Amino acid sequence: MNASRKQLLQWDRDHLWHPFTQMSTYASEEPLIITHAHGCYLVDDQGNEYLDGTSSLWCNIHGHRHQALDQALCDQLDQVAHSTLLGLSHEPAIRLARKLTEIAPEGLSHVFFSDSGATAVEVALKMAFQYWQQRSDPRPDKTKFVTLNGAYHGDTIGAVSVGGVDRFHNMFSPLLFDVHQAPQPHCYRCPLGLTREHCKMDCFLELDRILEQHHDEIAAIILEPIVQGASGMIVAPDGYLSQVRSLATQYDTLLIADEVAVGFGRTGTMFACQHENVSPDLLCLGKGITAGYLPLAATLATDELFSAFLGTPSESKTFYHGHTYSGNPLATAVALENLKLFEQKTFFSDLKEKAAVLKTSLKPLKSHPHIGDIRQKGLIVGIELIHCVETNQAYCVSEQMGVKVCQQAREHGLLIRPLGDVLVLMPPLSMENEQIQHMCQIVHRSIDSITSPTNA
Repeated sequence: MNASRKQLLQWDRDHLWHPFTQMSTYASEEPLIITHAHGCYLVDDQGNEYLDGTSSLWCNIHGHRHQALDQALCDQLDQVAHSTLLGLSHEPAIRLARKLTEIAPEGLSHVFFSDSGATAVEVALKMAFQYWQQRSDPRPDKTKFVTLNGAYHGDTIGAVSVGGVDRFHNMFSPLLFDVHQAPQPHCYRCPLGLTREHCKMDCFLELDRILEQHHDEIAAIILEPIVQGASGMIVAPDGYLSQVRSLATQYDTLLIADEVAVGFGRTGTMFACQHENVSPDLLCLGKGITAGYLPLAATLATDELFSAFLGTPSESKTFYHGHTYSGNPLATAVALENLKLFEQKTFFSDLKEKAAVLKTSLKPLKSHPHIGDIRQKGLIVGIELIHCVETNQAYCVSEQMGVKVCQQAREHGLLIRPLGDVLVLMPPLSMENEQIQHMCQIVHRSIDSITSPTNA
């Protein structure tokens, strides 16, 4: 039975609970119903095309309906759609695990598949905890984690415990385990009240203090390398990540790198850790791993960590964790084809050029009276809207300026989402230079429209 547009809209309001969406507001608006896509465009049921400015929530890499990825999915569907990895194996998962260890930072030689970024983080947390309990010289007191203020690592309980975005996480505080929190490296709104001119990376010194005092109980440090995503696209100063790596080594603490959002070319290198030649002990991957086609995630670990889980059945060292669809053949087959596309001779040089075009296209916004900061790394951008540049005064939450600008951008054919009053641009890595320029023009026009005196 074909449903009319009116019916679909009503069923949507009556039955579909959307993530990260205030449903009372949603019910009062007319949503988009996406029916198909091509390249960097999404198309709604009325034929309107929209530039996909956030890569369908930061995961689309090579554009929609990519011929090679479509074909890889169809080819695998002709073989087998699903087979468990619990005690069995299949070729796409084997090949993908091997490929990931080849391209990952040095020393990460074992791959555990899951099905979302949050689960990849949960896996890493549990592995880190269990590792200290059962290695050859156990350290049973090492049970806690260090995280950064403003961190976002997913929405499951463990991931929320190591998170720090108040508007997302405060409600669940009674359910969470305790962590040590260090200041985030936020150079625009420094948690220590410093300015760029006077900063000597004092936020790192506080992390050093925490580890010096508590390293005997700390299992791991977890952070988003180079860019903190949901906190507002906070770009760490050069050298911060490598210093954290050195600190973890000094205090015999594991380092978990959450690259769910920043991995797979997003920052300009295959993995963000590679900007500073850092090898973590555990690496969490998701989002771009299948180029936005299917749910898949992975947690990579070192030989040292893996070996702590080996033993006889009676020793009970097994990692008792896994999901039905972990390492699904369809997802792993598409992921393999996705990684092949990164091997094109000019891929990363083209990516560097696109990042430069994006930077140039954003320059006219730097003098805007209602933009406090523009943060960019590769094809990641955070544009922070503020009420007054001179006083650095933020907008009131009730004004919903970020939401309004994104709504205005939609009217001009661009789909983006805000993080509070930070506009996020994370286009597909395949977006052409002209499309990047057009995207930035729409953003500029939308900010002007919403912040003009007539709308204030």
